Amino acid sequence: MASTSRDAHLNKVCCYSHPEAPLIEDYRAGDMICSECGLVVGDRVIDVGSEWRTFSNEKAGVDPSRVGGPENPLLGGGDLSTMIGPGTGPASFDAFGAAKYQNRRTMSSSDRALIAAFKEISTMADRINLPKTITDRANNLFKQVHDGKNLKGRSNDAKASACLYIACRQEGVPRTFKEICAVSKISKKEIGRCFKLTLKALATSVDLITTADFMSRFCANLDLPNVVQRAATHIARKAVEMDIVPGRSPISVAAAAIYMASQASDNKKTHKEIGDIAGVADVTIRQSYRLMYPHAAELFPDDFNFFTPIDQLPPV
Repeated sequence: MASTSRDAHLNKVCCYSHPEAPLIEDYRAGDMICSECGLVVGDRVIDVGSEWRTFSNEKAGVDPSRVGGPENPLLGGGDLSTMIGPGTGPASFDAFGAAKYQNRRTMSSSDRALIAAFKEISTMADRINLPKTITDRANNLFKQVHDGKNLKGRSNDAKASACLYIACRQEGVPRTFKEICAVSKISKKEIGRCFKLTLKALATSVDLITTADFMSRFCANLDLPNVVQRAATHIARKAVEMDIVPGRSPISVAAAAIYMASQASDNKKTHKEIGDIAGVADVTIRQSYRLMYPHAAELFPDDFNFFTPIDQLPPV
């Protein structure tokens, strides 16, 4: 076994015969091996992985891990506080049977509020299948709002819901207020208020939502083919460019465009089916469709293969 080799110019571990070759780490033996010649250039490497494998469905309630969870920079002190386990011996209880040592004494009220909010954000994100990048951004937004103390008097759940909504908008995968409200315990009106206050407090902004932001998700949930999705996207974009639907929300315009495109194809969907997916009332879809119907010939793409001709589309 060769001793640790170091480059003459750079202070790094490498093979002296192949300085640029990547090294392979053997976690079982704790060796660093050259990928070109197999020379062991480092030994007794510290394994920074998990000591134990834990599963959520284990019958025993004892956690074998002795190092705790990963460091959380969003918490005060980096979440390096001591967590006291439940006592089992007589020395763990006082004369009245109460536990002498409790975790509440080792964690500040601010950290407890942050942990509860992070858990709520993670739960909401899991229920609507949001990736971890959005959860992390929402956690950072909530940390800034919490530290700034600009939204005093608002519930933490409302602030967490507003932060998740803003994170979705900033990451380019916007969700509607109704979708956030469906997985939250807060009303739509309260989330909207916290949303405006949070943007003002953090001096940040979000991009305007467009019909294209929702089209692919709505069409996928309705099991519509790509041809119908492309036609609906074209219809919605042309309707906005021609200023046919002034004052209408992008969600209602997208729902009306999907309805028009599906009625012209062999995959027809009703107002109610589209409304249930988009979270829009049937009347709202009909109102947007009424504005778009007279211009149907101009809205459809030129290469669209009509199953139902334009003159046979459902009347207003």
